[in-house]
Amino acid sequence: MTDPTTHPASPSAARRLLLVHAHPDDESIGNGATMARYAAEGALVTLVTCTLGEEGEVIGDELRHLAADRDDTLGRHRIGELAGAMRALGVTDHRFLGGAGRYRDSGMMGVESNKRPDCFWQADLDEAAGHLVAVIRETRPQVLATYDENGGYGHPDHIQAHRTAMRAHELAADPAFRPELGPAHRIDKVYWNCVPLSVIEDFFASLRSQGKEFPFPGVAGPADVPGVVPDEQVSAVVDGSAYADRKISAMRAHATQIAVDGPFFSLSNDLGQPVPTMEAYRLVYGQAGPPGAGGREDDLFAGLVPAHAVRNPTR
Repeated sequence: MTDPTTHPASPSAARRLLLVHAHPDDESIGNGATMARYAAEGALVTLVTCTLGEEGEVIGDELRHLAADRDDTLGRHRIGELAGAMRALGVTDHRFLGGAGRYRDSGMMGVESNKRPDCFWQADLDEAAGHLVAVIRETRPQVLATYDENGGYGHPDHIQAHRTAMRAHELAADPAFRPELGPAHRIDKVYWNCVPLSVIEDFFASLRSQGKEFPFPGVAGPADVPGVVPDEQVSAVVDGSAYADRKISAMRAHATQIAVDGPFFSLSNDLGQPVPTMEAYRLVYGQAGPPGAGGREDDLFAGLVPAHAVRNPTR
């Protein structure tokens, strides 16, 4: 299986953002508006996806045969879905960790597929991180975004993606680690994806109190949304509302995983929730930049010197 993605030869953009996700579709749900906004503004947006999502549940009877317990061809299909989503977002640099199919989807925590030797959950951490170090040293991002230590909701691949991203962040800055991968590079800021608790609570309370007609069988609650944190843990909120249509189009591209109806979506559980276009982040490494009007950073690059102004970009 080959990786169809083409990569830039050099990091020429002044702002460079790297996102690390577990499966195709995670990026569009969690960061789609952010990715579309920065891509439209001329930043280099690089997405690294760690697996093909082979163990995902399939929405819709017509594609059910792709599932792991039938034809087991879902992963190859999701390569195409991810490519379509990236076109919708305007992102041209998207890659699979170690190449497409290097690590298999591990499935939900505690299932038999967690034990497969080729699954991401079983991957050697430094080996996996080494693949990401190569990307970091090539693209030289100032900002990295990934999951928290629980992967947002405890999925093995999300947890492993977090571990891989944080280990690669450390190793990429060490000139003694695999110098053949390129000059060492230290990422300035690291964020973990999150969702402010108040935003989710307000939405669901409002929806239920209005008795509004809803396009899905059930309504999700805060416990159904990955990465919900107390408001005080939120460091930055990126306003991607101008790119809502692009995010929704990207989510629609992941048709085996996401059902979209207007400003709402559901996964295979048929529990609807809003499509978020104000995307939140928790800064865990680096210095916060000046706050925006809401009292938090409104730009992930806030406080950073533009790359073209740095005399020694290899630091």
